[in-house]
Amino acid sequence: MKGKKHTPDQVIAKLAEGDQMLNEGKTVAEVARSFGITETTWHRWKNTYGGMKANDVKRLKELEAENRRLKTIVADLSLDKAMLKELAEGNF
Repeated sequence: MKGKKHTPDQVIAKLAEGDQMLNEGKTVAEVARSFGITETTWHRWKNTYGGMKANDVKRLKELEAENRRLKTIVADLSLDKAMLKELAEGNF
C-alpha cells in the first residue's frame, strides 16, 4: 500500500506540532501515530527538514530543480563531445 505524499510545507508544520507534543511529554511513537506515519518517517523528516522554515524549503526545492537541469545539460554536452570525437577520428 502506497502512503500519502506530504508536501514540504506540510512536513514542516507537522514537525513543529510534533515538537510541541514531545515537549508536553508524549513519545515519538505517539506523535508519529497521531500523524499517521511511522517513527522512521518522523526521524527522516527531522533529519531532512529539522530547523527549516517554509521559505528555506522552497529555496531547497529550487536548488534541487536547478541542479537536475544542470546535470542534464552536462550529460547532453558530454554526449555531444563523444560524438564529435568519434567523427573527428573517423570511427563512424
